[in-house]
Amino acid sequence: MGLIGGIFGVTRGLREKFGEDRVRDTPISEATFLGAGVGAAIAGLRPVVEIQIFDFVAMTMDQIVNQAAKFRYMLGGRPTVPLVIRGPQGGGIRLAAQHSQSLEAWFVHVPGLVVVAPSTPYDAKGLLAASIREDNPVIFLEHKALYAVKGPVPAEPYALPLGKADVKRAGRDVTLVATLAMVARALAAAAELEKDGISVEVIDPRTLVPLDEATILASVARTGRLVIAHEAVKRGGWGAELAALVSERALDALDGPIVRVAARNVPMPYNDSLERATIPTPQDIAAAVRGLV
Repeated sequence: MGLIGGIFGVTRGLREKFGEDRVRDTPISEATFLGAGVGAAIAGLRPVVEIQIFDFVAMTMDQIVNQAAKFRYMLGGRPTVPLVIRGPQGGGIRLAAQHSQSLEAWFVHVPGLVVVAPSTPYDAKGLLAASIREDNPVIFLEHKALYAVKGPVPAEPYALPLGKADVKRAGRDVTLVATLAMVARALAAAAELEKDGISVEVIDPRTLVPLDEATILASVARTGRLVIAHEAVKRGGWGAELAALVSERALDALDGPIVRVAARNVPMPYNDSLERATIPTPQDIAAAVRGLV
């Protein structure tokens, strides 16, 4: 895939610019090339491994979970594993059940991994730079539907701190935490709700591990309400972890139940209408907020 820059053209031109020594075109064997990336990181390089469709990260779980995530801990913290594993996840473009999953909860559960989830071009560049500089293995999630999104990106190098959320929109009535493609949908819902006099604060955590708990808890303390929106299925999703965190740390601040807006608990359909019915919409998010206020 190096010749064409990957399925979505994300790395187009890198091979020509940096050469085959730095941009490697590998056989389609995820377990093999990710294992090579783990070894390269341990040996002192800073590899970036691309999983062309992130569903196939399932083929690499031993390398990620049992090797990369645990290597530093098992050797007393002395060696580093500066590895970035990046690739497209999520639905919305009719790639069906085996090519459309949102699997962030798998990696949030594993100690030793950093989990990054940008929602804008600006955030993607800054967070990727920070991820490459990170000395621990990073799962860098990119949403397929966001590749077409345009936005300002400075030409000069910059890095955004890992573990720092971004308040995309300030509000007073409800805290709405959204990730990846749901951020834009949350902002659309907030704009619509503003017409009804409902002020929604939209927070993009940007990194799921480490999580900026302080920003989220401070917002909930001000608004008294929390809605969480993500594309992954609701059952066992990342939103459940955030809901538990807020329940444990800020229960007295809540004026109502925590509400999760997420995909239905089904494999992603191929049919266009069914896929759209599975993934949360701005209207779904707005309805959840209205139900609270």
